[in-house]
Amino acid sequence: MTNIILCGGSGTRLWPISRTLLPKQFVKLFDGKSLFQLTVARNMGVCDKQLVVSNSEQYFLALDQLEENSTTAVSHSSFLLEPVGRNTAPAIALACMALDPDEIVLVSPSDHLIRNGANYEKVVLRAKVLAEEGYLVTFGITPTFAETGFGYIEAQEGENVKAFHEKPDLNTAESYVNAGNYYWNSGMFCFRAGTFLDELQKYTPEIYDACRIAWTNKSSSHPSQYRIRTDEMQAIPDESIDYAVMEKSDRVKVVPSDIGWSDVGSFDALYHEMSHDENGNTTAENHISIGSKNNLVISDKLVATIDIDNLMIIDTGDALLISKKGSSQKVKEVVAQLKKRDTQLHNIHLTAHRPWGTYTVLEDTPGYKIKRIVVNPGKRLSLQKHFHRNEHWIVVSGTATVTVGEEIKYIRPNESTYIKMGEIHRLSNEGKIPVILIEAQVGEYTGEDDIIRISDDFKRN
Repeated sequence: MTNIILCGGSGTRLWPISRTLLPKQFVKLFDGKSLFQLTVARNMGVCDKQLVVSNSEQYFLALDQLEENSTTAVSHSSFLLEPVGRNTAPAIALACMALDPDEIVLVSPSDHLIRNGANYEKVVLRAKVLAEEGYLVTFGITPTFAETGFGYIEAQEGENVKAFHEKPDLNTAESYVNAGNYYWNSGMFCFRAGTFLDELQKYTPEIYDACRIAWTNKSSSHPSQYRIRTDEMQAIPDESIDYAVMEKSDRVKVVPSDIGWSDVGSFDALYHEMSHDENGNTTAENHISIGSKNNLVISDKLVATIDIDNLMIIDTGDALLISKKGSSQKVKEVVAQLKKRDTQLHNIHLTAHRPWGTYTVLEDTPGYKIKRIVVNPGKRLSLQKHFHRNEHWIVVSGTATVTVGEEIKYIRPNESTYIKMGEIHRLSNEGKIPVILIEAQVGEYTGEDDIIRISDDFKRN
């Protein structure tokens, strides 16, 4: 059985800890693990391998976190890279086209939390049996309260599906919970790859045909990596698996699942999944609480609260969010406002992850920018040049191999070098430890898009 892991979504309701280039599934919120890493570990117990469906920008982030999990996780993984997202139906269809039609697949989002591992394995095995019988199986989460933010699955006669229902109002949600045969729609599925493609072709042929064209013309620089072309991805209709197939097919079953599930879709949901002190505050070494109760506090620095109740305080290096509990669904409105401004606060953290390592913006002022750059062993940046800035590099740790034009030199701790505007250059780490350096950019424009890549190990534009 293959686990198709869906890594789409930007997690805007968890801003500022979740951003476009580091969405919530990759943020390490639970004992130093991300939701993506927990998903991989959980499903390796029931699946032989995984196929990760990811945005091209997030491929190296996913690969790094797989390597942190285990070498086995990497060797058993393949990747389908989408240049743009077109919702779950195309993502799953393209993934199924990469597999044998008889392969049983378990489709799981990468940003959900499941606490009850034992029950999870039981419901997955039950779903596998139904999938082998030719059914499209969805997992219905046993509701614990009247939730208006989820869709519902109405069951009849056990595992038969009567109908799918959109997100209800509160009164309707309460009636669903009281009825006893309604389940939260988890977005998890199990079926034969060929069965799903047959049903997609039957009920939404325009998506199937566009996916087939995109898959036929894919590129593959590595046996376990498939890249879809941008123009052909954009030609695929944007549609969810529910609308495209599940709500139309007569081969759908639902497995009731009491598995301690949460989509961690808001800070209110996150609060309930974290540990708390005797006053109901989330536990954190860098939180000093005096007379404060029932607060969610997430911060990289020390936070002291005095006589406050029922607040959410989310502090990152470049943004601070303060909200009443119960209002966290409005965070996406903040992100919408940020997108209208000339800012990247919705898109990227001060620390950005790159396939070669990370950089952290220490200061960004008109005329200059200062960064801390970490290059991992055996990695190198692209061969590049800039039109609008000069760069000064000061090595703090490790030995940097620096190419400037035709010259190659080695820069050691407490040594520096200078790259003039327009010069072709490259930074490499040929050593065994990370290279850490401070970069000072000086120029009229220091935006990240002032990079002309001549050659790149990671096939970036």
